[in-house]
Amino acid sequence: MTRRPAVDALRRAVRGARAWVSTPGALPGFLVIGGQRCGTTSLHSYLAAHPQVRAASGKELQYFSLHYGRGERWYRGHFPPASPGTVCFEASPLYLFHPLAPGRAAATLPSGRYVALLRDPVERAWSHYLHTRSYGQEPLDFADALAAEPSRTASPEGLRRYSYAARGRYAEQLERWFAHVPRERLHVVRSEDLYADPAAVYAKVLAFLGLDPFTPAAFAVHTRRVDHSGPPPDVARRLRAEFAPHNDRLAELLGWSRTWPSG
Repeated sequence: MTRRPAVDALRRAVRGARAWVSTPGALPGFLVIGGQRCGTTSLHSYLAAHPQVRAASGKELQYFSLHYGRGERWYRGHFPPASPGTVCFEASPLYLFHPLAPGRAAATLPSGRYVALLRDPVERAWSHYLHTRSYGQEPLDFADALAAEPSRTASPEGLRRYSYAARGRYAEQLERWFAHVPRERLHVVRSEDLYADPAAVYAKVLAFLGLDPFTPAAFAVHTRRVDHSGPPPDVARRLRAEFAPHNDRLAELLGWSRTWPSG
């Protein structure tokens, strides 16, 4: 259970070390900012396939969240040189949730565009929980993990790892972004819409980014399917009631007629 995170950490370390010695590339023109467990890997794959798009050297650079102190030179080392008619991008799901990421991104990328994906917060919390368990980092059952969340997230590492419910309060996260980025430069997608009709959602994302229409070879879902059973029904009902006012706030913020079930 611990081999995969160790391998992932080694790959990130090697990629980060290479960034220091690489020729600084172009800053990204857009970011996929999250949320976690909401389809960012799939969307990253679709966008990276576009002929006008150049992806960073790896997904989840986490510059505006975890590695801002390394400086812009390090960040640019992850991107290819500027090329006429192309745009660079990266995807780091923590950006949506991290309180300092919006201001940092706006300062570094004053003309940048941003894409956020939002999934049913109950399903997202469950998927996050299973993801953490798959790494061997979650000994508690789902109900106990939710009960322990307020105390566990008091530390930065705990906030990143165990924020199962907190990350589903999307309105407050988007409001932080809107305080730094004009709304017309942040495109929000329901994850369920991406899963149901990836071609249509992808076309709208391309139009938002000013990119030519394009169809990838296949719209596969790039994620690890850990469990299809869903969260325990009693826990899910309680979570839906807790998320209901946050979902209503999100609908008002975005002008959506619907978000997700509340009961």
